[in-house]
Amino acid sequence: MREIRTGRPAADLPSGDRQQACLALLDRLMEGAVLSPEEWRLVLEERSPETAAHAARLASGVRDRIFGNRVYIRGLIEFTNYCRNDCYYCGIRRSNCKAERYRLREEEILECCREGYRLGFRTFVLQGGEDGCFTDERLCRIVRDIKEAYPDCALTLSVGERSRESYQALREAGADRYLLRHETADEDHYRKLHPAELTLKNRMDCLRTLKELGFQTGAGMMIGSPGQTTDCLVEDLLFLRELEPEMIGIGPFLPHRDTPFREEAPGSAEETLYLLSLIRLMLPKTLLPATTALGTASQKGRSLGILAGANVIMPNLSPVSVRSKYQLYNNKLCTGTEAAEHLRELEKEMQEIGFQVVCDRGDYPGRA
Repeated sequence: MREIRTGRPAADLPSGDRQQACLALLDRLMEGAVLSPEEWRLVLEERSPETAAHAARLASGVRDRIFGNRVYIRGLIEFTNYCRNDCYYCGIRRSNCKAERYRLREEEILECCREGYRLGFRTFVLQGGEDGCFTDERLCRIVRDIKEAYPDCALTLSVGERSRESYQALREAGADRYLLRHETADEDHYRKLHPAELTLKNRMDCLRTLKELGFQTGAGMMIGSPGQTTDCLVEDLLFLRELEPEMIGIGPFLPHRDTPFREEAPGSAEETLYLLSLIRLMLPKTLLPATTALGTASQKGRSLGILAGANVIMPNLSPVSVRSKYQLYNNKLCTGTEAAEHLRELEKEMQEIGFQVVCDRGDYPGRA
């Protein structure tokens, strides 16, 4: 492990010493150290080809030690693009009158599961906007039907902020996991991304409630979203360290043409890859996807994500007729290896970088 022997604050170190300090902190992180806000700031500010490559090597080693060379696949079913919220970055925000709205019928959702099960998927992810049409009663019925038909499968929901009673009903109906990206842990930054009726406190309360109810819980943030600073990312990492979610989904911010952020610059794929490595080192057992957004931002984004420490990919099981309508951002990847029917191509892509696609549930280590 590299050692930096100096009594000077990290911010005052010469640039060469700062990079050596960053490399030493990455080594410490791999060994289980808890970094201070100042140390996180230095690690984030000193991203370079050398530090990123070192972080990826360490993260890959940690991932391989826990999970081997396995990449878990989850079958994503985007079942509604109606949403009551008006988040400034999102293409399915309620104010976007140009969005071509759809809702899958219950039998269509079950047909997606049937096809996915036939292909070998053993985890289904039901993702949608916060659509009031899917009441607790209706959503619980769908959950029960899926779990009854496929008892050996894990079921993940990603349907936004709901009440504790709603989450509890969904858990009792059989849902195993819940994804709710926090987007940012910084209050001022949150206000730049969301309208006044949404609050960071409620989002954090929802995540903690999900953990309390026994869900395998997923959080995560956008990288490079408008107004994001290094200090925002420090807050994100500190929050994730505290919450210890079983899954963390991050991806670069990508603008959508019909939102207030249409002219904003996209987030960096390179920065996203670096954050993937840092998160793997900080929380070694977490399930870490190489997201569709990363695959959209970079031609080989998802393979690079796996090489940076990720171990989950979520191919799309939605009907082909609606895939292009679930547009959270421009140019969403929805063909080729993103489509479930090209699973063999995805397997080949992973084999080329030394990984094996596996179709089991892929639970969080140590959790039944």
